[in-house]
Amino acid sequence: MITFDRVSKSYPGGHQALSGLSLHIEPGEMVFLTGHSGAGKSTLLKLIALLERPTRGTVIVNGQNIGPMKRRRIPYFRRQVGVIFQDHKLLTDRTVFDNVALPLIIAGHSHREIGRRVRAALDQVGLLDKERAMPVTLSGGEQQRVGIARAVVNKPPLLIADEPTGNLDPELSLEIMRLFERFNQVGVTVLIASHDHELIRQLGHRVISLRHGRLVAPHLAYTGGAQQ
Repeated sequence: MITFDRVSKSYPGGHQALSGLSLHIEPGEMVFLTGHSGAGKSTLLKLIALLERPTRGTVIVNGQNIGPMKRRRIPYFRRQVGVIFQDHKLLTDRTVFDNVALPLIIAGHSHREIGRRVRAALDQVGLLDKERAMPVTLSGGEQQRVGIARAVVNKPPLLIADEPTGNLDPELSLEIMRLFERFNQVGVTVLIASHDHELIRQLGHRVISLRHGRLVAPHLAYTGGAQQ
C-alpha cells in the first residue's frame, strides 16, 4: 500500500526533514508512526497525501509512483487517501452534515448519494443525531469524530492521521483509536502519527519510529524505551 524508497525531503533554508528513508506498509495494516517533535512524522504523512513532494527518492501509494504526478491528477489521487488532522480543520460556518459532505460535493456525487453516504459515515462514528449541529457546539472528541467521518465518507482504502488524539483525554483517545481499528478490520490501511506511547502500547500494532528524519526499528512492535 505504501512504499518509501530512499526518500529525502529538504526544505528551503537547508532543513532536512527526512533522510534516505525506506519503509513498506502492507495493504490492510494498521501502523503507528512515532518519534520526537521534529522527527519527520508530519512530513512523511504530507508526502503520502501529496501535500509535499520528495526531494529525492520514490514514494509509492496504492501502486502509484506519486512523486512526479501531474498537478491535475492530484485531486483524483487524494480520493484514495482519507486525512485526519489534530485540529479537525472543520468549517465552523457549516453544519456537521455539510462538513462531512464536502469531499463528495467536490467529487460531483448526486444529492441523493451524498445524503446516503454522509449519514452512513456519521452512523459509523456515532454522530448520526448531530448532522444538523454546528461544530462549535460539539465536544473535542465529537469534532474529531466528524473529521474522521469526513475522511472516510469517500471510502478510501487508506487513512492517515496526524496526532488525532493530541487534544483529547486518555478515555476519549482510546475511543478514537478503537474507531480506527474498526475501519482497519474491514480492510482499510491505517497509518497514525502519535506521541502517546502508552496508548500505542495498549493497542499492540506495528510501530515505525523516526529519529531526526531516519528510521529506527521499523519492523518491531512497540516495546517502550528504545523507541522514545
